[in-house]
Order: sequence, then C-alpha cells, then structure tokens
Amino acid sequence: MTAAKNGDCVKVHYTGLLEDGSTFDSSREVEPLEFTLGSGQVIAGFDEAVVGMKLGEQKNVTVPAHKAYGARHEEMVITVPRAQFPAHIIPEIGQQIQLAGPNNQPILVRVVSIAEDSVQLDANPPLAGCNLTFDLELVAIVE
Repeated sequence: MTAAKNGDCVKVHYTGLLEDGSTFDSSREVEPLEFTLGSGQVIAGFDEAVVGMKLGEQKNVTVPAHKAYGARHEEMVITVPRAQFPAHIIPEIGQQIQLAGPNNQPILVRVVSIAEDSVQLDANPPLAGCNLTFDLELVAIVE
C-alpha cells in the first residue's frame, strides 16, 4: 500500500485538541481537509505527521508549539488609546480587527481587554504558544 509523500495531494479528516482536551477544530462533520504535502498549506507539524501515512490509517500526534503557530510574543500585545479607534468601531472582547502594518500590510489583531480609556490588542495567532494534538485519518491520496 502506498504511503503519502511530499508532493502528494491528500485528504485528511482530523480533530484538533488543546492540552486541556478541548476541541479547537475538526473536519469530522464536514469535508476532509485537502492539501498538498510539503507545500506549506498547513502547519509544519501537521504536514510532517501525515507524511508516511497509508490510506485509511489513523493516528494521534502531538505537535509542539514551534511546529504549529510558534511561540507567543508579549511584544505583539499592545495597548492603544480609545481615542485612536475610528468612531464606527466599537471594540468587544474577542473581536478581530484588521490594521495596517508596515508598508500598509494587513495585520489581524484580537481585542483582549477594554478599559475606559484604552483597548488592548493581541497580534499573536490565537493558538501561538500551544502544543496541539491531532487525531488524524488519511482518507485519500488524490491522483
């Protein structure tokens, strides 16, 4: 039986779990995730876990933070005066806002706290610093 290798287009069912056992994402109730192995379309640790799997194989793998979304960086959490927010944006905890970064590149931030005169924004990916566990099933190697 052929094993999945870099360059193969694969379809994978997965359930992603945090260290506390809670599910953060799953394809089980929808279509499997389709991607090309080694192309950088998914996090490195997920990609590496699928390489070598055979059709129909299931496995459980823990991906360390450095092979997922990287370390959490406190310098990516900033506090801005509420007066700098456009009048049409009313910040709410968890809200995602797109800002213009250097060279006008878009930066996605999350509102993490709100005070009377300031708003704290976090530009870290939501799963940065987290070790992630995946239950994987290789359902297809697409020709």
